[in-house]
Amino acid sequence: MDLITVNEEKCIKCGQCIKECPVYVLKMGENGPEEITNATCIACGHCVAICPSDAIDNKKAPLAQQVDAKDFPKLNAKQAEHFLRERRSIRNYQDKSVSREKLTKLVNIARLAPTGSNSQGISYVVVEDKQLIEKAAELTIQMMEHSPLKNVLKGIIEVFRKDGVDSIFRGAPNLIIATANKDFSNGRANSISSLTYLELFAPSLGLGTCWAGFFEYCASIKNSPMHKLFKIPEGKTITAAVMVGYPKYNYKKLVDRNPLEVTFI
Repeated sequence: MDLITVNEEKCIKCGQCIKECPVYVLKMGENGPEEITNATCIACGHCVAICPSDAIDNKKAPLAQQVDAKDFPKLNAKQAEHFLRERRSIRNYQDKSVSREKLTKLVNIARLAPTGSNSQGISYVVVEDKQLIEKAAELTIQMMEHSPLKNVLKGIIEVFRKDGVDSIFRGAPNLIIATANKDFSNGRANSISSLTYLELFAPSLGLGTCWAGFFEYCASIKNSPMHKLFKIPEGKTITAAVMVGYPKYNYKKLVDRNPLEVTFI
């Protein structure tokens, strides 16, 4: 085996690794799991993660780099519900920058999010320069003023121009931009997945986030000047963005949503 190795002394031939492989890379041999010739591993790590006896290793998802799940307690259903419902879109931030250490923790969690066929492929631009964010806000407003949707966006534009309110980034001190190769079909979907992980993790660091939708819209326009402003490499494109900072206010309630609509068939 070139990619996957099995410790025959530890292997109990349960077959879980074979059944869990999403791309059918493994088959059961005389001495345990064997790699199928010419099969393509997507490096999801399922085979290593599920093995009950630490018998399997994979060069694309090394056993030595895995974390033992039993060392961490699981949330019960009520705790998990509270954790998910507590997340809010933050639109008022303290005038305080987030440390590079915390920003790094955020994007490091983002990279662990699930992606289509484990394609991953997302890079991040972490903006620490508040003046650069202010330039992006001005540029976003300018593009909105010349957009076919300018009448729809009139209120956002007027608040920015007349009242001096940052209606684009809400005064957030930091911005995290997701990028992907222009020809990467999963770029947007994978970015949404990764930044959702980031958003859910942020409150544990005392941080708040909000999707930068108006900025995303302007960045998606063909030949958008946003790419030059943020020095996005040639061949890459902006796929998503969230503002980040310390919330100015605390929410006291878990807000409800529209009634559940579901059909069982």
